[in-house]
Amino acid sequence: MNSKPRTFLVVDDFEAMRKITATQLRSLGVREILTAANGVEALRILKQQPVDVVLSDWNMPVMDGMTLLKAMREDPATTHLPFIMITAEAQRQRVQEAIAAGVSDLLVKPYTMERLTDRIDRALSRKPGSSRAASEIVAEVEQAAPARAELGRPTLLVVDDTPDNLQLIARLFKGEYQVRIAHNGTKALDICCSDSPPDLVLLDVMMPGIDGFEVLERMREHPSAEHIPVIFVTALSDDEFRVRGLKLGAVDYVTKPIDPEILQVRVRNFMRYIELHRQLQGDYDGMLEAARLRDDVEHITRHDMKGPLAGVIGLVHSLAADEQLNRKQVAQLRLAEDTAYQLLDMINLSSELYKIETGRFRLQAAAVPIGDTLRRIVELARASFAEKHLVIAVDVDRDVGLPPLQARGDAMLCHSLFQNLIKNACEAAPEGTRVSVALRDGDPLTVVIENKGAVPPAVRERFFDKFATQGKADGSGLGTYSARLLAEAQGGSIALEVSDANNQTRLTVALPRSETDRVAAT
Repeated sequence: MNSKPRTFLVVDDFEAMRKITATQLRSLGVREILTAANGVEALRILKQQPVDVVLSDWNMPVMDGMTLLKAMREDPATTHLPFIMITAEAQRQRVQEAIAAGVSDLLVKPYTMERLTDRIDRALSRKPGSSRAASEIVAEVEQAAPARAELGRPTLLVVDDTPDNLQLIARLFKGEYQVRIAHNGTKALDICCSDSPPDLVLLDVMMPGIDGFEVLERMREHPSAEHIPVIFVTALSDDEFRVRGLKLGAVDYVTKPIDPEILQVRVRNFMRYIELHRQLQGDYDGMLEAARLRDDVEHITRHDMKGPLAGVIGLVHSLAADEQLNRKQVAQLRLAEDTAYQLLDMINLSSELYKIETGRFRLQAAAVPIGDTLRRIVELARASFAEKHLVIAVDVDRDVGLPPLQARGDAMLCHSLFQNLIKNACEAAPEGTRVSVALRDGDPLTVVIENKGAVPPAVRERFFDKFATQGKADGSGLGTYSARLLAEAQGGSIALEVSDANNQTRLTVALPRSETDRVAAT
């Protein structure tokens, strides 16, 4: 692990687990270790002092690991802090949720010290927001693939104080598994709680010193051993002992003298389950790498598109300044410039929409002159839909001489929000009809967009849902969906009204009024 001094925050609702994880970290050279029993305590610590890495259990009372992760990613002070989720979670959907929320790495229980070290190194080595070449990304994925595939043969630990029993069972399984043996409970605990614990334990009950029941109890108190399946192999055949063993967490109870064939079948059945569990870490690593690859490729694509587009904007701007051009030519160039700016906004917006969808967006609110935004969008719409001979009217409800109405939001998000809605209205409106855009003074501010053509009944209930579209050959169903997200991300709302009698559709967007505008109005 990187030798630079780091402060780690360990979050787990079990005190024993916090202490054991802290001990593991100290053995790796970590000196500054803070602990919290739940997400609420963790957030309190993060506000009070700097932390370099968070290791958190998933399932905790008060505030679980997922809620803690989302809260950290929404706070600019902790949004890029490495976060390692420790879990036995087997549902891919929940793991995908953690990846989408911005988890740095996932550590599947039970884990070895080697795997813990590897996950910490990976979390610390990845710089948030760094841009890498595509070849570097592919190389990283290819290097990780062999590590996921090389799971090795499962390890079976046989614990018995009788040498003959050890030899018999070891011979049964040495061709299929890596077999380790322990002559007593103390040795068994040393192996199970080590950095390389076994995958399955065949455990005798009656042994001198620490008996099998106590061994299992103490295993369940250690992170390296708490999830290891245990099969009791014992001469105690009474139901009382069988029930006690199963209550302690044993997965099976086999009585002596053993039937070798039956024992082999039982062990193989459990080893199949264990093999699936062992593959979870590799599967989750693959899911994380795929998500990171997607994010990196999108980042590179946005970066590579911005450069040429900025060049186009600069060229058009300089052409429009040429005094030899007539008014119509200048107007067309200005229209091309606005369109290029619109495309640049869309590129920037793509990353913001992903953050909104995954709950990682944080609004940096400012005063937005909504009237100016609406005028620019309507001007572009008139040019784009000239062949439909639409009358596209805009009314900003403000007397001349008064300061413009301002919303509290983000200028880029507002532009994309209304551009989507006005474009949809113009597409839906029949030729030669009227599309009206009206900004109404109030608190909140409201923008009403009306057009002829009623939204079909089949679409109305899911009008703002993702991929909801009808009647458009090339429609994606994302325009109104993204508009809803953009409105809600700014603390606003959006509503649909349809009049079949008038064959009309009305969309009403409400946005918070800017504080400065509110003061000026009073």
